Amino acid sequence: MPNIQPFRTLNEYDVINLYRYSGTLPVTKGTVVAIQSGWDTSQELSELGAVASTYANTVSLRYGVVAAVKTHNTTGSHPLGILLNDVREVDENGEKLIFKPRKAAEMQCAVSGQAVPIAKRGMFLYSGINGTPTAGAAVYATGDGALSTSATSTTNAVEEKVGVFLGAKNAQGHALVFLDF
Repeated sequence: MPNIQPFRTLNEYDVINLYRYSGTLPVTKGTVVAIQSGWDTSQELSELGAVASTYANTVSLRYGVVAAVKTHNTTGSHPLGILLNDVREVDENGEKLIFKPRKAAEMQCAVSGQAVPIAKRGMFLYSGINGTPTAGAAVYATGDGALSTSATSTTNAVEEKVGVFLGAKNAQGHALVFLDF
């Protein structure tokens, strides 16, 4: 499972905050994503429906971002970047984060429908790498939203180079990577 650690260097100009995540939740930060539906100036927000239960004569609407990203796969999608926050609906106790925005911010996660920051460029301490990285080797985006040392996936689809490894994996399985999507 991909994940990024707090040790990172990135420029805020290389972060996109226009897309929500569309896919199976929860998803971890560090997942490589691709555009599912593009951004449009005429449709920035949409109605997501009720937050929880619905009752007669009440309105409890929830709004969210229309433009969406999905986990990158190698069939027809180009990687856009990596998620900087987790996307989840509930916390570790099973309580809905939509009702606890402060806790969601403390956990560094977004709730479905909310815009999630996506990094296009930067240096990250990354775990969940497929293969054994070496310093100077190319980084490829795999079909499951992770990073790999190999340019060819098991589905025979060519994966795209998205950066370079700056070192080998440490004892915890983390490697320093420079990504440039």
